[in-house]
Amino acid sequence: MDATVSEFIRRTVLKIPRDEIKVMLQKWGFLSEAQLQTLNFHQLKDNISQEVVQLCEQFLFFLDNHIYQDKRIWSVYQMKKTGEELECFDITDFKKKFKRRIRSALKNVTITFKEYEDNAIWIRVAWGTPYKKPNQYKPSYVVYHSQTPYVFISASVLKSNMPLLCQALIVASNYHDIREMELRSHCLNSLKDIVFKRYSQNFQTYTTKPLQGGNIEPENADIRIVQENRGEKERIYRLNQEAFGSGPQPKLEFAHYRLETMFKSDPKMDVLDKKEPFRCLVKFSSPHLLESLKSLAPAGMADAPLSPLLTCIPHKARNYFKIREKKGLFPENFVSP
Repeated sequence: MDATVSEFIRRTVLKIPRDEIKVMLQKWGFLSEAQLQTLNFHQLKDNISQEVVQLCEQFLFFLDNHIYQDKRIWSVYQMKKTGEELECFDITDFKKKFKRRIRSALKNVTITFKEYEDNAIWIRVAWGTPYKKPNQYKPSYVVYHSQTPYVFISASVLKSNMPLLCQALIVASNYHDIREMELRSHCLNSLKDIVFKRYSQNFQTYTTKPLQGGNIEPENADIRIVQENRGEKERIYRLNQEAFGSGPQPKLEFAHYRLETMFKSDPKMDVLDKKEPFRCLVKFSSPHLLESLKSLAPAGMADAPLSPLLTCIPHKARNYFKIREKKGLFPENFVSP
């Protein structure tokens, strides 16, 4: 929040008589009833004004990050239970357990919740240290959809805080384990579409449609060439439908492939037979990677079908891969885990 606005809010609160502050804030309507309950109206007015400013900052931070959520990179985590039992989700119990678990290990922390559509619970955590107050300008954001095992966490979480955050999530949601899915993107909604299977990908359920605009051919063109071209276009269209479906693709900006293999030679020659594997990283990036991949074959820039390592991204719900050689086979045989 701008310093001028913060100071204006603080001075406005200081002008209100102590016994009227709560009523005036309720009439103002900017803060929720739950936020007002967190305020101690019996402390010094200056402290009250500072807490009101902080609550307003948190609200604006939430508003900004919900609207401009694509500014940050999100990672997807999946939680697991030991059984398949279904439980009734209690938002109040979730909030209480989440706060209790984090604050049992770290006192200097600010935790705020905001509920949105589709049962989405946004959690804002401003981290401090045992000796420093929470940094309100570098918070972490977590989006949890109740009744699902999926959690979306902003990449701004420090590694030192991630174990505590994950513990709080599994305790509050009554799960027993949590793991990262190797799926990241700036577009939070596309990540949701992938893990919730809301995108259109017709795995071998396509129906062949006639190609539009394919009948415009020169009058003196060889009919055999015309038929061959039309057949090739229909083949590419059919294979593209199998791989990508007919609907729009989820928006991902990158995919990483980490290759690890061993160069081997004939044992008698004793050449290139090193224990240390050869490693390299291949990155694909685009403002809309999956749509770009989908357009390669029709544009004549790649053969159809594309490699399954490229087309399986939404199906496997990951855009980070490790490619290793199969055990007991020669180096040219590679598989992704």
